Amino acid sequence: MAKLNKKQKAFAELDREKLYSVDDAIATLRKHASKKFDETVELAINLGVDPRHADQMVRGMISLPAGTGKDVKVAVFAKGDNADKATAAGADKVGAEDLMEDMQAGNLDYDRVIATPDMMGVVGRLGKVLGPKGLMPNPKLGTVTPNVEQAVKDAKGGQVEFRVEKMGIVHTGIGKMSFKDADLKANFEALTQAIVKAKPSGAKGKYVKKVSLTSTMGPGLKVDLTEVEGA
Repeated sequence: MAKLNKKQKAFAELDREKLYSVDDAIATLRKHASKKFDETVELAINLGVDPRHADQMVRGMISLPAGTGKDVKVAVFAKGDNADKATAAGADKVGAEDLMEDMQAGNLDYDRVIATPDMMGVVGRLGKVLGPKGLMPNPKLGTVTPNVEQAVKDAKGGQVEFRVEKMGIVHTGIGKMSFKDADLKANFEALTQAIVKAKPSGAKGKYVKKVSLTSTMGPGLKVDLTEVEGA
């Protein structure tokens, strides 16, 4: 049997069935955090939905009050004044047909793709490229908008998208270990409330089934559901 290192031993000693308060979970993650880099704190919520059914899809946007601590790369499909505004707002790449061709060539290193309504004819040709990566602009998410300036600022300022995966799990980063405890808790509360409010019409039975917090290299900790308002 392979010998466990110090960190693995510490993880093994944790009670995997214990239910933590948010404060205790954050404190425990800090205790086991790497000293070599700033780990991301991640939230996972198991929902009682089957996303294969359209009326059970859970998806939305939320601006985290303390931001994400992440440098978000944004591409914008726009022309003329809108292109200038997007560039001024901090977009990493702005274009039209040239941006489409660049993406078709495989250059897709972006966290968010935004488009003005008049550019959707061009963007639509990228459905098979952007769709599987969850990058396709969507009016419901505010990523198809005439106000690209604000959309870019929101993306850069801590707005995150949440989307339920095939197994009914929403998995999203809520900040960095370098954040203050109060900021991580504020982000946790904002995101969980957004997910609770996004409960789809087709959801049956218990909606929020399990909540856990972890970090990039840390243990997964179960959070008491009483910490999630409305769960």
